[in-house]
Amino acid sequence: MTGSTAVLLLRFAGPLQSWGSNSEYNRRETQPQPTKSGVIGLLAAATGRRRDEPISDLVGLRMGVRVDQPGSLLRDYHTVSDYRGRPLLSSQVNAKGEQKTTSPAKPTYVTQRFYLEDAVFVAALQGPAPLIEGLAQAVRTPAFPLALGRRSCPPSRPLLLEMRDCDEAQDLEQALRAVEWQAADHIRGRETHSEVRLAATLEDPVGDGTANDVPVSFDLRTGGGRATRRVRHTWLTVATGRPDAEVSPATTAWLATAEHDPFDLLG
Repeated sequence: MTGSTAVLLLRFAGPLQSWGSNSEYNRRETQPQPTKSGVIGLLAAATGRRRDEPISDLVGLRMGVRVDQPGSLLRDYHTVSDYRGRPLLSSQVNAKGEQKTTSPAKPTYVTQRFYLEDAVFVAALQGPAPLIEGLAQAVRTPAFPLALGRRSCPPSRPLLLEMRDCDEAQDLEQALRAVEWQAADHIRGRETHSEVRLAATLEDPVGDGTANDVPVSFDLRTGGGRATRRVRHTWLTVATGRPDAEVSPATTAWLATAEHDPFDLLG
């Protein structure tokens, strides 16, 4: 690639995805679209980085996400207990460093996990061309298994869509517009037009929204942490890959002359 900057385009599609934000303990929620911390974590795994290794170069990438298929929210309700019938351990430890039992004793924990079911997203990451080239190669042949937010959520389609040169006149928004609609075949089959409008979130220093999803570190010993970034929500017109459905001349003539008056229905 010859440009000084480039864009990496990734497709996130799978039976389940889960992009956590501030959830923890026994209730783990998901955001409606991929978070920057989740995507940076995926790229760090692809490049073989350990949790205590720096990620500042990845955090510096500008990110945009397009919602090609929002999917539906799935709640996984389940319980955890000790097969021996003993009280479960708590997160507290005694002077010897041993975990204490729950007080009052709890034989069972109720836990809830939330997922996005059958969702499809396109993510674009903009940064220095050499870094983007290295990330594209890492996604093709990852050092660690890659997942869509959680280890239990593997992708069902190849992650890498393409790389492209980028300059000030060709930014994230244009790159996301250029990628054909990636929804599942049964969703695409219902569309009769050559274009579709899709929701998107773009990282923008002057955006009117914020997202608290920028990872400071993935090191569990230091507690990780997240920072805030500015974002802009918008709609993108994207090609569906099929021509507009033909409309009969009679229907075209009727649409040109018909006036819509909802009070006609009242008699």
